[in-house]
Amino acid sequence: MLTTNYVPGTPNWLDLGAPDVDAAVSFYSAVFGWTFRSAGPDAGGYGFFQLGGKTVGAVGPLTEEGASSAWNVYFQTPDADATAKAVEQAGGSVRMAPMDVFTAGRLAAFTDPTGADFAVWQPGDVQGLDTVMAPNTLCWTELYTTDAAAAKDFYRPVFSWQSQDMPMGGGAVYSVVSAPGGGKTDDTGHGGIMQLQQENLQAGSTSEWHPYFAVTDCDATFATATDHGAAAMIPPTDAPGVGRLAMLKDPAGAPFALLKGDPTTT
Repeated sequence: MLTTNYVPGTPNWLDLGAPDVDAAVSFYSAVFGWTFRSAGPDAGGYGFFQLGGKTVGAVGPLTEEGASSAWNVYFQTPDADATAKAVEQAGGSVRMAPMDVFTAGRLAAFTDPTGADFAVWQPGDVQGLDTVMAPNTLCWTELYTTDAAAAKDFYRPVFSWQSQDMPMGGGAVYSVVSAPGGGKTDDTGHGGIMQLQQENLQAGSTSEWHPYFAVTDCDATFATATDHGAAAMIPPTDAPGVGRLAMLKDPAGAPFALLKGDPTTT
């Protein structure tokens, strides 16, 4: 499960690249009750999603040419420069070279060999998100990928992840990943890797990381999101042994998911 006791390889930050920051703030405020706090006049429009005064994510304008709106998952690293080298050695590419963010920390952004974007955060003054796992906060991260085997082979040396494969029926396998020292038990997992099905590939689906947000009522939150312009990808459905989940795209097209339950029991 996710915690704010961040160790290398675990998710420690989350931000949204949006074509219209004000519209994104309006949508997520309606869905999750988040408020927005600007990072300041020198931050280029970047700011923080907060809940009860605690930072649960961030949002900023799209900065990369041709980029689409998406949630960006960051993983903790003690050395962003070393991680950049590990990414390249494992077959990934560097989208944004390591750079300091004032005194808050150091970040870098990458693309894995299957085409999924992700980033790392080396803490400075800011360790990471203030809270996770509570209602309306991050509770899980998940990679839908065109090649699950290649993805696991890539992330294993980059973050020293361990994985546990969970059969899902019909030949599908869900891999729960955990950070070093976490073992291979379900309750220490912090994310999952899932092979895109053939029909998804034929429809043009590509590899991407997306966040799950914990909710107290999946159906009600799903209805609120769609009422405010989100598009349904997976309507609320029961996941045996986990809980009730749904997946949507926000009005700008960024995928995210809802979960009432415990993802570590996948």
